[in-house]
Amino acid sequence: MTAGIWIGCAAASYLLGSIPTGFVWCKARGIDIRKIGSGNIGATNVMRALGKPIGVTVLLIDAAKGFVPVFAAPAFFPELDRTLLQIVSCVAVVAGHNWTCWLKFKGGKGIATSAGALLAMLTLPLLCVLAVWGIVFAASRYVSLASIVAAAALPVATWLITQDKTFIIFTVILSVLAIYKHKSNIQRLLAGTENRIGVKKV
Repeated sequence: MTAGIWIGCAAASYLLGSIPTGFVWCKARGIDIRKIGSGNIGATNVMRALGKPIGVTVLLIDAAKGFVPVFAAPAFFPELDRTLLQIVSCVAVVAGHNWTCWLKFKGGKGIATSAGALLAMLTLPLLCVLAVWGIVFAASRYVSLASIVAAAALPVATWLITQDKTFIIFTVILSVLAIYKHKSNIQRLLAGTENRIGVKKV
């Protein structure tokens, strides 16, 4: 029975994360977001295609996808190890977003979904990371650069605030995954061709 609960939580988290919010929203407007801008289905690219209000809405929904299972699973199953259950739910929901079964296992980069999950399990480290994201974005206007630096700062913030070895190892893995998903952005940043928010191309 216990094994079934773990598998069920992981499966439910994956399926929730796999809902391709940005793709569905754009498709409803007759747009294939995969053929616009960076080709990513996440909020930043949706913002380029449909404007800031819809982009922000997609961002919040993707964050909610991450928050719900990580917050709800320990509440429904308090008899299970809380930390491990949160980690399993987080990994599954981010995997669902990044490799959605509805789009041939191609999805977003998982930043908003990861942030939502971390809000439920590592609130203070997340707030520190969001501050880092804001500073880098304000200085550079690159969403991708801000996300990469924030991802790298996550395990450091977790170590300084919690000193929990399990969470530290977990956030290192989550950070590496997030940075890896930005490999195309890193290439464009190095080439000087990455898009900036609020900066018109000359």
